[in-house]
Amino acid sequence: MIVREFLVSLAAAGAVLALTGATPAPRAAPGTVTVFSTELQPLDVYTDPSGCNQLPTLAHVLMNQTDRPVKVYGNPFCLGPSLSVQPGYGTHVPGGAGSFSA
Repeated sequence: MIVREFLVSLAAAGAVLALTGATPAPRAAPGTVTVFSTELQPLDVYTDPSGCNQLPTLAHVLMNQTDRPVKVYGNPFCLGPSLSVQPGYGTHVPGGAGSFSA
């Protein structure tokens, strides 16, 4: 009987924790990600980026000026293999349909 009461209490506590312990929303990466496309276009600047961001069609170089790594993908959905760009570094990016997540 005591074991049963303990298991019921444990299950109830687990249910409460599961309901209140929702995963936090992704927080923005403080800083900027700057993307160079061509000499004829202004730079694209993403201030405090978060989530998945599609790169401009003619994107050529991405510079990570945030405080955490940025992942660069070869598709617009931030899925599959990625390249990690450390803070203070940059990389050439795929043109056409790339994306990055911070």
